[in-house]
Amino acid sequence: MPTEPSDHSSSAAQTLTTPSRRTFIAVTGAVGGAVVVGGMLDGSSAAAAESDAEKQAPSSRVSLTINGKRRTVTVDNRTSLLDLLREDLDLTGTKKGCNAGACGACTVLVDGRRVNSCLTLAVRLEGAEVTTIEGLARGEQLHPLQQAFIDQDAFQCGYCTPGQIMSGVGCIQEGHTGSTDEIREWMSGNICRCGCYVKIVRAVEQTAGRK
Repeated sequence: MPTEPSDHSSSAAQTLTTPSRRTFIAVTGAVGGAVVVGGMLDGSSAAAAESDAEKQAPSSRVSLTINGKRRTVTVDNRTSLLDLLREDLDLTGTKKGCNAGACGACTVLVDGRRVNSCLTLAVRLEGAEVTTIEGLARGEQLHPLQQAFIDQDAFQCGYCTPGQIMSGVGCIQEGHTGSTDEIREWMSGNICRCGCYVKIVRAVEQTAGRK
C-alpha cells in the first residue's frame, strides 16, 4: 500500500536557498541575461556566483587629493567616496549614518563644496580635492569651528559631529551665515538625533564672527 511522503521528507528533498537580490543580478548578468530556471540556487552555487561577480566587477584607477595628500587608488566602479575613505584609506572620522544621503553624517568637502560622500562615486573624483574631518586641524591647532563646537558644547553622542562640522565649514565658505534662520536653513540637511541644533547654530555663528 503506497504511503504519502511526510511533509518533513518532502520539505527536506526540496530545500533550496533563495539568492540575495545582489547575487541574482550578478548571476543573470554573468550568463548574458539568461533566466535562472526556478529562481533558485543552492548555497554553494550562490556563493560561487557572487564571488565570480565580484572578481568580474569593473574597476578604475583614480588619483585625487585627500587632506592635502595625493592618493592614487584602484577602486570598484561602484565604490562610494564614503567607503573609499573608511574601508580603503582608514579615514573613519567620516561616519556612515543612513547611507542614503538623508542624514548628513557623511558630509565632506569636494573642491570646497559640501557633498554626501555616501552618494558620491569615488570613480568620478579624478583630480578632485577632498577634505574630511581629519584634514581640518593644523597639527595641534583645531579649526575655528571645531573649537567653537567645544566652546558652545554643540554635541552629545558625537556621531553626527564630523558631518555637522564639515557642513558648517561649507556653510560659512558659501556665505550662508547672514542670520540664525539662514544658518538653520543651510544646515538643515544634517540631522542631530541628540537635538543639539541651537548650540550647533551658535557654533557656526561664533566661527562666522556673528557672536
